Amino acid sequence: MAKFTANEKLQATLSDLEGKESLREIAKTIGTDHKAIQNWVKQYEYHGVKAFVKRYTNCSAQFKLDVLNYMIEHGTSLLETAAIFNIAAPSTIRSWRKQYETQGFDALQSKKKGRPSMKKETNNRNRHQ
Repeated sequence: MAKFTANEKLQATLSDLEGKESLREIAKTIGTDHKAIQNWVKQYEYHGVKAFVKRYTNCSAQFKLDVLNYMIEHGTSLLETAAIFNIAAPSTIRSWRKQYETQGFDALQSKKKGRPSMKKETNNRNRHQ
């Protein structure tokens, strides 16, 4: 799926809210699925323009658990819950739920990404030579 700028998402959202075109028509025009636009509309309803500001954040395990508990307690859908907590993709919550159900709370902890540092091992080699 193509990446869209915040402005493109906003324009698609406003087109839907103004009722000029259907979700499917807007989606076809910009080249995405109507569910993506439906998600953008929900997020806009809860957070306004801020919903489309790019955010780089690692969610804590406690936050993920709070999101899952909220969804269960209030009976909200993935789409609704994602919009409430300003989570870009509802599938993210589905992934958290699956991890939690199969592996427990520890599975929600963020994992370090990338290659492990070699510094300690290099220093130990130099001392032994």
